[in-house]
Amino acid sequence: MIEKRIDELIKIINKASIEYYTNDNPTLTDQEYDDYYHELETLEEKYPEFIREDSPTKRVGGKIIDEFKKVTHEVPMMSLGDIFSIDEVIEFDNKIKKVIKNPTYICELKIDGLSVSLLYENGKLVRGATRGDGVIGEDITHNVETIKSVPLKIKETKTIEVRGEIYMPKKSFNLLNESRKNNNEQVFANPRNAAAGSVRQLDSKIAAKRNLSTFIYHLPKPEEFNIKSHHETLKFMDELGFTVNPNIKKANNINEVVDYINEWTEKRDKLPYEIDGIVIKVDDFNDQKKLGYTSRTPKWAIAYKFPAAEVLTKIRNIEFCVGRTGKITPRADLDPVHVAGSIVRSVTLHNEDYIKEKDIMVNDTIVLHKAGDIIPEVVRVEKNRRTGNEIAFKMISTCPICGSQLERKENESNYFCLNKECDARNIEGLIHFSSRDTMNIEGFGENIVEDFYNMGYLKEIPDYYKLYNQKQELKELEGFGEKSINNLLDNIEKSKENSLEKLLFALGIRHIGKKTAKILALNYKNIDNLMNAEYEDLIKIPDIGDIIAESVYSFFKEEKNVNLINKLKELGLNMNYLGNETIDENFNNKTFVLTGTLEKLTRDEATIEIENRGGKVTSSVTKKTDYVVVGDKPGSKYDKALKLNIEIWTEEQLLEKL
Repeated sequence: MIEKRIDELIKIINKASIEYYTNDNPTLTDQEYDDYYHELETLEEKYPEFIREDSPTKRVGGKIIDEFKKVTHEVPMMSLGDIFSIDEVIEFDNKIKKVIKNPTYICELKIDGLSVSLLYENGKLVRGATRGDGVIGEDITHNVETIKSVPLKIKETKTIEVRGEIYMPKKSFNLLNESRKNNNEQVFANPRNAAAGSVRQLDSKIAAKRNLSTFIYHLPKPEEFNIKSHHETLKFMDELGFTVNPNIKKANNINEVVDYINEWTEKRDKLPYEIDGIVIKVDDFNDQKKLGYTSRTPKWAIAYKFPAAEVLTKIRNIEFCVGRTGKITPRADLDPVHVAGSIVRSVTLHNEDYIKEKDIMVNDTIVLHKAGDIIPEVVRVEKNRRTGNEIAFKMISTCPICGSQLERKENESNYFCLNKECDARNIEGLIHFSSRDTMNIEGFGENIVEDFYNMGYLKEIPDYYKLYNQKQELKELEGFGEKSINNLLDNIEKSKENSLEKLLFALGIRHIGKKTAKILALNYKNIDNLMNAEYEDLIKIPDIGDIIAESVYSFFKEEKNVNLINKLKELGLNMNYLGNETIDENFNNKTFVLTGTLEKLTRDEATIEIENRGGKVTSSVTKKTDYVVVGDKPGSKYDKALKLNIEIWTEEQLLEKL
């Protein structure tokens, strides 16, 4: 009875450990786990004859070694080739099909840890080793024995080697760094570094406290077990008691592989462990033999790497751009680099203060990422890589386009070209006026606006609405014809019907963005009311502060701007707010966040509908958020809404309320 109870307790505890550390899905409370563990310790102390070699109580560590012994891998531990785009995935498939007519693939998550080899003799773990250089690794058996997901004994009595990945679950990583921070120790940069540092401890007690885990995914000699495919191998290793990742897919064609990649690109952040890509393998071992190997990698497998969250690149030069308001923005020209799915060649450096704060120089190596996965941003300078060839940044004093003296206003970080006739300012202002979020005059890209400006057709905003007078000349321009010019002119005419908020944003009033323009249009209903508004009236409007109120008031007091409005009136532009003015209690004074892909509305359409009913749409979920509207593949905002107990609407619910 005692031996049976010990066996039962070991089974319960080992299962609970895997569920807690590997699957992040605990089935026992901490108290229940501690009770079972304490019962096992008590029974083993009382009945030492029943102590098993694979007991969880043996995993506390204690072995201390003087140095890591070298291990020669009988079968080399080869690495995989890396690819970084779906196009390269398709290319991999095309190469496979030149040898194998209808390949079947196995897709697996690429665990971000470090490779390990586990060797068993007569069913007992006798060695754990690192990959090393692929041929010679290091013996880390004393630390591997402390990992709860590694079986110390298995049913198979033949000598067997399996391979996989040691990793640190996110939960363990966070607890470890919290502890190190409290002890004034240096924290680990990421779970992979933490795992690597843990298995290279000479004292196994340290590794035991780190709560590492494993996923096993490779059997070097499957033929000895009469196994014909990788899929069978995974099943076989699972049955032996190894932890095999459950998120595996057998793909009958490359389209299914791409679907798997897309699925886990979206879901990766929800996993309790870090992954850095997807591994794609030809399933059938006979097919693998036909495909063979290069000198370094198998031809039948590839690792698709997710776009790096942070990448290194070099600043080659710093140039200066002139915006529509005259603001001078330093921009770094970079060595082209892949980041978050696209090639980045330049990045804004914002202003002089930003550059000084980050201590950025020409020829510096920088860490780059995409803020919100969209906008490239400098994270930091890698100062340890400086060679002495770096050139200190110096802010210019004159406009790079017109040569006018620049001015930096008190309490501002930006320099401005004050010359209102500056070509760069005028071109940027015209581009802004016709852009999608403003007057949305389709067909007027940056190049066409610049060409029309240089040819004299488009020097100021009203010129857009006079282009029909040059119709014949425009049709004769190289690259244009009657159809394309007619389309441009039709789009110009159509833009006259835009609601007031579009025009307000298009005018380029300083500090007035899309959202503020909508607030002003909602409150004043037409341009004349707004032009006659006093500063004191403006500042009373929610979300309109001192700076915005002063900017709007000053803009409409300038004779040049009043003349511009009058010209646009004469040319037939709408000056009234055309939105729905209904105040709906479901939306009025409520804050919304949209996340995921909506099917029946675009994000912009949903935003307009909500704002037209008195609601407000923001980009991030906070305690002040009232509702989160969820579409397909919602991401982290959905998770945060659940944590904060914020009410969640589906798109169907939103449409019902609308």
